[in-house]
Amino acid sequence: MEWFTAPEYWTGRLLFQRGLAAVYLVAFLCAALQFRPLIGERGLTPAPRFLERTTWRQAPTLFRLRLSGRLVLSDRLFAACAWAGCAVSAALLAGAADLVPLWASMLLWLVPWALYLSVVNVGQTWYGFGWESLLLETGFLAVFLGNDEVAPPLVVLLLLRWLLFRLEFGAGLIKMRGDACWRDLTCLYHHHETQPMPGPLSRFFHLLPRPLHRAEAAANHVTQLAVPFLLFTPQPVASWAAALMVVTQLWLVASGNFSWLNWLTVVIALPAVRWPWDTAPPRPPSGAPLWYVITVLAVAALLLWLSRNPVRNLLSRRQAMNRSFDPLHLVNTYGAFGSVTRVRHEVVVEGTSDERPRETSDWRAYEFRGKPGDVRRRPRQYAPYHLRLDWLMWFLALSPVPARWFTVFVEKLLEGDRPTLRLLRRAPFPPGSPPRWIRARLFRYRFATRAERRETGAYWVREYVRDFLPPTRLS
Repeated sequence: MEWFTAPEYWTGRLLFQRGLAAVYLVAFLCAALQFRPLIGERGLTPAPRFLERTTWRQAPTLFRLRLSGRLVLSDRLFAACAWAGCAVSAALLAGAADLVPLWASMLLWLVPWALYLSVVNVGQTWYGFGWESLLLETGFLAVFLGNDEVAPPLVVLLLLRWLLFRLEFGAGLIKMRGDACWRDLTCLYHHHETQPMPGPLSRFFHLLPRPLHRAEAAANHVTQLAVPFLLFTPQPVASWAAALMVVTQLWLVASGNFSWLNWLTVVIALPAVRWPWDTAPPRPPSGAPLWYVITVLAVAALLLWLSRNPVRNLLSRRQAMNRSFDPLHLVNTYGAFGSVTRVRHEVVVEGTSDERPRETSDWRAYEFRGKPGDVRRRPRQYAPYHLRLDWLMWFLALSPVPARWFTVFVEKLLEGDRPTLRLLRRAPFPPGSPPRWIRARLFRYRFATRAERRETGAYWVREYVRDFLPPTRLS
């Protein structure tokens, strides 16, 4: 069945599989290290309570298993699943899927997908990001990409290009349909400063001359609205299109912290590249077995049928960003920054041990790992690792009132809860001596100019806006 396989993409498949395994490893590591204070039994939004008020159809997950009529989900079980995901991902990264028969390789790739689906579907707001669905959709396709026993199946390679097309083209359309600053090429006057989590080079990008910002925005439109169509043209044009997307994603990696979104996009683009040395596979594979051909074609037909909803969304004037149309996240729609904030606001959380809270009290700030706080601290590089609490703090600053999870977060700080404090970079009060009072204030942050940086040594300049949460204590 020569029409079914494409041995000239052997290297592309190898790089894709190793890259995807690395992203899986990071994702499971994030889950293992952060789940307890966020969605654990005593977390900010406990997963067991979420399961009690939802159904299997709404949120399919392995954590719905019951013994004696009771849910078995516990912090210990969640930790076991997260660390098991890390172990399987590490094995796939080391090439374990190429050392077993084809059917076993498919099962091996199915394990991290099923485990991560279970995590995402109980993750609630902490897992409401587009790159969660992107990882699941990509991971499901990886199950059917084969191993060293067979050459890469052409239909799965095309489905990966279809995924990359929807990812880039959807992001381009949402920008053109959204904020007017994308159409007049001025969004990047603000974006590098106001993005959710700036990186160490974000200030450098922000201070570039405005004509370069306009050129950057125009290049983004070309890459997202025109280049994706070239993925379905003959080689070497498709390879050059994928390579251009890779370069664009690496530019985004340098300019900010977007979890594993950019790295996973790079991974998805690699199978579209035809490497010059792939004239023949490293070792001649056997013919694709009939059961494998039937399975791949059946799955491809299913995914094409499910693609009708994302296509409708792309064509709609009310295009939605980052939406899943099925609880298994098999085919999704993507997009980012349909609107760009012009002003950066940050919620600064402070505590005091004074008996009565006054403006003159000894208020000490809690420092987060990634989000801006101390104006003298340079933004750090965390991506592809995902600091979920820090990202939600950015969304919190856009809200007029505190979210429910934030009030619980404040309670945890007042209790000196150790798992919660481990999410932070620095807590001014040790777990055994929590503060009596907590307050939150809203500040406007902007990058310091070059002159301000030389004069003060600060990376940020901030200005008080208003109280976000008045002084609060445990009742």
